[in-house]
Amino acid sequence: MNTDMASLLEAVHLAASLHGTQRRKNAAGTPYINHPIAVAELLARVGGVHELAVLQAAVLHDTLEDTTVTREELSQRFGEVVCRLVEEVTDDRTLSQVDRKRRQVEHAPHLSRQAQCIKVADKICNVSDLSSDEPPSWSLARKREYADWAEQVVNACQGCNPALEQEFREVVEKIRKELRP
Repeated sequence: MNTDMASLLEAVHLAASLHGTQRRKNAAGTPYINHPIAVAELLARVGGVHELAVLQAAVLHDTLEDTTVTREELSQRFGEVVCRLVEEVTDDRTLSQVDRKRRQVEHAPHLSRQAQCIKVADKICNVSDLSSDEPPSWSLARKREYADWAEQVVNACQGCNPALEQEFREVVEKIRKELRP
């Protein structure tokens, strides 16, 4: 096995260990690890992103925010580039949800191109998970608000990866049709 493949699988393994007991908000309670794997897969398949550090960071993108791993642990295992990318896309959990969402829109244009690509792929996956019945606890209005906010974040990343941006536009259009009253 080549070194890059082994390094990517090491990131997948760590993310799976860290997110092991977490579940998505959908009715099926899908294992959370499916989400970061989907983000990395989307980057490679749709976005044509093949940089090892970006794919590792995509798989690890929610670890600082949602698990007990530290910045130092990520840096030691995967290097500063991966750690910095994960930090760039990590929300500050000490802020209110409203402030975190506002900051994502405000900070998106200032992220590195690689972090913007991760952010767009993340929004594609999250918006794809919205539908008339998923997540079941969300009202139609909340789902529409999420799609609108995600679009603001993606628009703030404009130019980072045209293929990912086009994919987002198609996904958000499809979801908006499904969420019409």
